[in-house]
This record gives sequence, structure tokens and C-alpha cells, in this order.
Amino acid sequence: MKADSSRGAAGGWPALAASSKHVAKAGNPAKAIPALLRMNQPGGFDCPGCAWPDPHDTSVTEFCENGVKAIAAETMRGKVNGDFFRQHTVTSLLEKSDYWLESQGRLAEPLQYNPQTDRYDSVSWEAAFEKIGEHLRSLESPNEAIFYTSGRTSNEAAFLYQLFVRQFGTNNLPDCSNMCHESSGVAMTDSIGIGKGTVRLEDFALADLILIIGQNPGTNHPRMLTELQKARARGAQIVSINPIKEKGLLEFLHPQDVPAMLTNRSSRISSLYLQPLIGGDLAVFKGIQKAVLELDAQAEQSLLDSEFIAAHTSGFEKLKADLAALSWEAITEQSGLSEAEMRDVARLYVGADRVIACWAMGLTQQRYAVATIQQVLNLLLLRGNIGRPGAGACPVRGHSNVQGDRTMGIYEKPSPAFLERLGSACGFQPPSEPGYDAVAAIEAMANGKAKAFIAMGGNFVRATPDSAFTEAALRQCPLTVQVSTKLNRSHLVHGREAFILPCLGRTERDQQAGGLQSVSVEDSMSMVHSSTGRQRPASPHLRSEPAIVAGIAKATLRDSQIDWEGLIGDYARIRDVISRSIAGFETFNERLRAPGGFHLGNSAAQRRWNTAGEKAHFVSVPLPDLAIPPDCLRLMTIRSHDQYNTTIYGLNDRYRGIRNERRVLFLNPIDIQRLGLEAGQRVDLESDYGDGQQRRADGFVVVSYDITPGCAASYFPETNVLVSVKDIAERSHTPVSKLVPIRVVAHP
Repeated sequence: MKADSSRGAAGGWPALAASSKHVAKAGNPAKAIPALLRMNQPGGFDCPGCAWPDPHDTSVTEFCENGVKAIAAETMRGKVNGDFFRQHTVTSLLEKSDYWLESQGRLAEPLQYNPQTDRYDSVSWEAAFEKIGEHLRSLESPNEAIFYTSGRTSNEAAFLYQLFVRQFGTNNLPDCSNMCHESSGVAMTDSIGIGKGTVRLEDFALADLILIIGQNPGTNHPRMLTELQKARARGAQIVSINPIKEKGLLEFLHPQDVPAMLTNRSSRISSLYLQPLIGGDLAVFKGIQKAVLELDAQAEQSLLDSEFIAAHTSGFEKLKADLAALSWEAITEQSGLSEAEMRDVARLYVGADRVIACWAMGLTQQRYAVATIQQVLNLLLLRGNIGRPGAGACPVRGHSNVQGDRTMGIYEKPSPAFLERLGSACGFQPPSEPGYDAVAAIEAMANGKAKAFIAMGGNFVRATPDSAFTEAALRQCPLTVQVSTKLNRSHLVHGREAFILPCLGRTERDQQAGGLQSVSVEDSMSMVHSSTGRQRPASPHLRSEPAIVAGIAKATLRDSQIDWEGLIGDYARIRDVISRSIAGFETFNERLRAPGGFHLGNSAAQRRWNTAGEKAHFVSVPLPDLAIPPDCLRLMTIRSHDQYNTTIYGLNDRYRGIRNERRVLFLNPIDIQRLGLEAGQRVDLESDYGDGQQRRADGFVVVSYDITPGCAASYFPETNVLVSVKDIAERSHTPVSKLVPIRVVAHP
């Protein structure tokens, strides 16, 4: 099988056709279409997909193909309830695909696992809360419970969740950030004093050069392509750095641009496209920095922002010495790029007045991700490209409110300042001992230290590494609880007692005692705005996430002084508590009423450095050892185009030419020939960490593709079984899904 990303553009008529197909397949267009017209609109609801920000002047159709898929899934006619489970045992459902499970419709009522029948039975909300509370109160220590959070949870729900958990007495609050952008937060906090991006959407209209690193916006953040298209049209340069060619980084046809659609006139996106080795990005950015410093040494006038470096940074001289001592031979060998390619980027960089660097999980899920991101920040600092219009650092988050969850306190290592303010506002003493992150939570369940697992959204089983190990760990828990909108595999890999609690979707009316409620979210660029669902809920038995949190809290905390019922009656009261608890949210309710919401501000963007020494830090690191067994390839896990995180919307990957298949392995033709394989052949994959454990995934189709020789790519979660739970990024503890050493074995 040969797939080609170079033919045709991202977007265009195929995107419109695919969007229409998903609406039709959901079986409820009368509900889906009006919902789409309210998405990302003032007074409407925030897209439950990615965290890309909304423009100040929204169009009537301010949504992308991903948003259509998310809304179609939320408005499905099918229902998963007690009747559904009378037709299916849990064991039989384990044989179904993720795609099939998620296609069955919305969860419609609370469910409790029955071990005698191997089915979920209907249960009342009150009985479910009481039994969950009994379990939690019976633990020997609050630290035996784990409380996971998905990034789609609203600010209000996230705040209540962490308040409940800390009143319960633990900081065991792992979340999806641990598995995606944790490396960004650690790297940026060390280097510039804040773990959030320093740019705003309007900066893209001013940038002269935009670097897109380890990111695939065409599939993961489609609305970003609009900004890249506009930037390229006005003359900005766009450099893409990615081991695999991605259609959205090559060419784009905006589906809402009628003249362009009628004439099939697409736009080129990347002016330069570099394909390093998987894991080679640290060497790439050390090479670009080295080339910039060599250009500066040859120039009559300095090409660096010397005043900025002197006034705002530390560590520059050490960086210069480190790069001068580093050979180009070592850089090219580890990066997989030529010296000339890195010098080309350096020339573009010094010729640009304003530069934005964007990245995503292609960088953050590497073993040396923190050090790599710090090299990207070094490059920006060399010419003062942080803290001025049109320039800055832009980690592009995935889930719609993953950044807001962290802001609200969903973090296993809270700062003393946060805990002091929270305790003062809410009248209790929060625990200070750090909790478990996602990987530590898996290990704690596996060794029996954790005995209860509660997930506020997400699909933990499929999002995590080392699938067999993780599943066995969850099955050891006496209690598992999943708060969800649709059926997924995490409901089937459960503890001895298990509950599924169905919640409202983002599109649906949240009617409480005080009337129709709105929630709030924070996008990738620190804009906080409201979201108000208007659709009739899929079932009268659904409850909002804040109401579910409050129900569990009341059943668990017998002596809590928090008026949980009052907070749920009117979410403005929750925001009042947030105003007193979290810096930057003073007068929260008032500010949220502004059209488009409000910006939280960013210390680094204002050139205030909340670091040791109160300066931005240049970070010098050696090139690491990235050696893998000589008969192995470097695998990276990726999403298909019909996928959002672990949610599978379909079995096609339109932009990569894949139809009706998910078990595929993208290989360079050179490697296919070298390994004695053929395109279209079935193969098995084995990872090799030298730990004596066999991790294997069987039955993948070889696809000939434009990917760096020596590298391979395949979809997650199918390949998560190959990723070791022990292989985590230095300092951030993010599972390493970019550079998994694999052998390819002919399928019997």
C-alpha cells in the first residue's frame, strides 16, 4: 500500500463532504446543525474539541471538521443504558473495537457493574453517590484514592473537583496534561517563569516567521490553518519541522472561502519543510542556534538583540561556549538533517523581525522533551522574540480546557501559594504532600497502594502507555468510577465495584435551581470565556459535571462546611469562590460578561520573569544518547484524521490516503526495501527496551510514505501497548511515545 500526502490540499470539498457525512451518520441533523451554528459564538458554547482560540470577529460558521465530528457525536440518537447492557455482557463488549463502542450513542443513565451477570445495571444517582462515598470513607488513607481529569472539563467543574479532593485529604490529581504538554510547562516555567504560551491570536497577523514543530494542525487544530494561510499570503515565512510529511502543512483550501472553493485555488503553507529523525529535535535546535551565532560573528552589526540579552537573560556566555564546542558532525548525525538545512532556518530566523515558535506533542512526548523545548526558547531569546507583538512561544494544547484545568488547580504538585489561598478562601487546611501523576497513578494501582480510581471524563485505559500493564492495574482496584458522555473501553476495564456516571455534553442545557447555567473555559492563549449549551439533553437522567462532583462530595465529606447544594444552584457562586481562591480571577463573574471573555495576562509576555534571578534563562544541555538496537526503527504514535485524542470517529485517514483501516505502519520506501518487506504486507511490531518484557502489537499493514528513513509512524491507541510505562520524559514524567524502539516482524 502506498499513500501520498502531497496530492490535493487539506480542507476543501472533501472536508465539507466528510462533515456532512458525520452529521448524517449521527442520525440527528435537526439537532446537530443548529448546534453547529452556536459553536464558538457569543452566547453560544465552546467547541468541545481543541483549544485553539476564537477570533475577535467570529464568522457565522466558526467551526472546523473536528468540531462537526464532536457535535455529531454529542447529538447521536443511540442510547447506552440498562437496556443496552441487557443485550451485551462486559466481556463480549471487550471484543468490540473502540470505534464500535463509541458509535453506540450517548450514555443515558447511571450504571453500576453487576459481577454476577457481567453487565452494568441501572442505578439511581443517590444510590451511586452513597456507595462511592462509602468506599472513599472506608479507605485507610485519602492517598489511596486517585482522581483523574480530562481536559474537556469546565473551569467550574475542575475547581469543584480539586476542592472536593483536597478537602478529602489528597493531591492525587493526575490529568491528561501529564501525558501531553507537561514537558512544555516544566521547560517554560524554568526558562521564562510561566508554563503557558506567551502569544495571543492577533500576534499571528504580525509575525514574519512561524516555526511549526512536531505538530499536525490539519488534523489536530484545523482552525489554525486559517491563520497560517493568512500569514503566508502576506509574506510571512513558515518553517515546518516534522519527520512525516503532513498535508495540512503543505497546502490548504479553506472550506468557507467560496471563491477559492469554486476555483479549487489552494494555498501553500510551508515555505520550508524539514524532516529530522524522531527524537532529533534537540540536536536540530542546537544546530540552528549554532548557525545563528556563527552568522552573528560574521556580521558587521550584531544580529542578536544584545540589549535584551543583557537586561533580561542569564546564561548566554555559557550557551555560546557550549555551541562553539559542539561539532556539526555530531549535530547532523543525531538530528538527521544536513548542516545546510539548519543554516537555511538560521538565515530565515535572523532575517525576521518577529518570530513565533509553535509546537505540540511531537516535541513534548520525547525522552528529552524538556531540554528540547528549552532549546526552542533559547532560539527565541537570542533575538528578543518573547515579550513583544508578533513574537513568542506557542505550545498548542489539545483538549478544549486542558489549560484551564491546570489553572483551576488540577495538579498533583500544587504550589504553597495556591494551597494557602485556597485554604483561606474555603476554610480548611489543604494537604501539602505531592500526589501521583498519571504514570505514578498506574504504578500505585498496580502495587496495591491505590484502591479507588475516579475519572472526570477521558478514556484513561486508551490514553495511557503499556496497555496490558495499565489494564491489569485498574482491574486490581476495589472501586472505579467513570464520568462520561459516551461508552469507551475504560468502562469495560473496571475495578471490582464500578460505576458509569453520565454527564451533560457541552452543547446541552444545564438547568439548575438558579436557572440556565453557563460554564467557562480557557483556551491555549489564556483567553477565558463563557460557554452556554442550548440543546435539549440527550436524556433526562443526565447531570452536569459540577453537579456530579457535588453529589460525590456530599456523600463523602460528612463534616464539610462547603455549601455544595448552593454552589450547584448557581454557578456564579462557584466563580465567586474561584475569585477568592485563584490569582488572576478577581471579579470573575463581572469580567466573564465581556464579549469574548478576558485575557489572564502572561508575565513573560510582559517581560517579567518569575524565575530564580528574575531573568529568562538560556539553558545549555549536552546532546543525549539516543541509541537504539541496530535492528530497530524509531516509532512515533500519531492520530488519524478521523480521530480526536482517543475518540475514533471513523476508520479513514483522508489526508494520508488510508481507507477503512487503523492498524497501519507508515515506513519510508528505503526501509521497506531494506527490511525485505512489501507495501500492503501484514507485519507484527515488537518494542525493545532491554527490560526483558515482551510488548507486541500484531497485524499492521505496511504503508509506503514520506517519512524520515529509519523512522516509523502508527496510530495510537493501537500502539500504546508497545510503550513502556517506565520510559518517561526527564523531569516531566510524560510517557515517551516519540521514539519507541520497534522491530518489524513478518505476520504469519
